[in-house]
Amino acid sequence: MNKTALITGASKGIGKELAFLFAENRCDLILTARSGDRLQLLKEQLESRYDISVYPLVKDLSRSGAAGELFQEVKEKGLDVDYLVNNAGFGDYGAFSDTQWECYDEMITLNITSLTHLTHLFVQEWKGRKKGRILNLSSTAAFQPGPMMAVYFATKAYVLHLSEALENELKKDQITVTVLCPGPTSTHFGEVSKMNASQLVKNVKIADARGVAELGFKAMMKGKPMVIHGAMNKLAPFGIRFLPREWVTLLSAKIMRK
Repeated sequence: MNKTALITGASKGIGKELAFLFAENRCDLILTARSGDRLQLLKEQLESRYDISVYPLVKDLSRSGAAGELFQEVKEKGLDVDYLVNNAGFGDYGAFSDTQWECYDEMITLNITSLTHLTHLFVQEWKGRKKGRILNLSSTAAFQPGPMMAVYFATKAYVLHLSEALENELKKDQITVTVLCPGPTSTHFGEVSKMNASQLVKNVKIADARGVAELGFKAMMKGKPMVIHGAMNKLAPFGIRFLPREWVTLLSAKIMRK
């Protein structure tokens, strides 16, 4: 029997590329996103190309309580998940005080609350019963504060630290937790977040979503705790350890400006 992967934010970008990678490796898929049309099209593409079953579940995980609803729908369909990929997330570029609270509320719910809730639900289900693998999408934003994207950077720091802690806790239960930290990537994220206006995106090489997905997929299957995409991206987290925190924030602010 095929194993099954649940991927959030699966309709485009890194999530979509991960769906193809799991399909290529004969995994059935539970795909969730807000766009039903895109999910249905992806289901048709994957099932016509690979010998797998795909279950699209339309869900807005930026809404309070949605993660629990998603888990319940998976159970009601009698599906047994082996791999959980928490890919869904979004950011917003702009001064903290100029952004409406509703945006931050949805961002925190999606990037932190739903990710944590789904992880908790599946870990409780797997513990003592079966092996499981989790891939959480963080970012190189996790390694320093991010003026002009303060809340987004903070949410990704949470994902990084949570994942590293759970990887340590769950080893004895044969549940692996991998956190993937890409830099700027060629997805819709830059347009939606308005991050394309920053010096960061203008002055760096934009990664290919397929390459980022491949790195995360391989790391997950090997049970690696954390992986950073891109040689230059690996240097920054190491280098900032030797700088005063105030300098790190000032440097980040300079990079993030328009």
